[in-house]
Amino acid sequence: MRKRLAPFVAALALGIGPCAGTTAAAQSYPIDCAILLCLSGGWPASVPCARARAEFIRRITPWPIEPPLQIWRCPMGAAYPKNSDEGPLARLYDAVFDRSAPTMPAPGPAILSHMLSPRHWPDAEDQEVRRLPKGFALQLAQGADIDISGPEFNFVRSIRVYDVRHAGQYDASEAGCVRSAAVYLGSYSTQGSFSWARSTPEALPEAHVGLETWGMNCPDLYHRSVFVDWQDYQGNYGFEQINY
Repeated sequence: MRKRLAPFVAALALGIGPCAGTTAAAQSYPIDCAILLCLSGGWPASVPCARARAEFIRRITPWPIEPPLQIWRCPMGAAYPKNSDEGPLARLYDAVFDRSAPTMPAPGPAILSHMLSPRHWPDAEDQEVRRLPKGFALQLAQGADIDISGPEFNFVRSIRVYDVRHAGQYDASEAGCVRSAAVYLGSYSTQGSFSWARSTPEALPEAHVGLETWGMNCPDLYHRSVFVDWQDYQGNYGFEQINY
């Protein structure tokens, strides 16, 4: 699979394929199929991948925050001839960038089944942020329409989205240091479904910037951001952070 992946990643980088070069052609395939392919290849420089990365980042730009990769919107099953010996990513590349491949149906909408509580800084009389029930996870959508449990799709499961809805601390004199935070972690299951769970500032990746003094003495601090990181097919690390 690794050998077969290299040629179509190179093709993306060079902008090869009938979809590259024109807006109309680039919009003829589901954007999430392009996100899937370009993310796996480490976002190679090309028109389709630039558009896919822009959409990937737009989805985590508040508010609301969407799963950056919505794999359930890429109808991969329609692209796969059952008698093919190629790996699933290679077959998907052929379906997305080859006009002779079968037409893929339009994806359905991605709809949140529930909205998280509004962002807020707690009042002095109520320093406890409203907590989600123990074990709470917000399930947003089903996963891929084919089996993606194999190691070639580890890059999908590597994606993590940290929603720092707020994290702050200040010195309340006699009351001491007051700290409050609401951080949520979005992650993908084995089959690519996405869910939210409660997290903490301490769990943020080392690459995150803005909370370096969290928990140190009590310098005034207030921070909000969305941070997403991932590893591509080769295991290379990447991330994006949006402060607001």
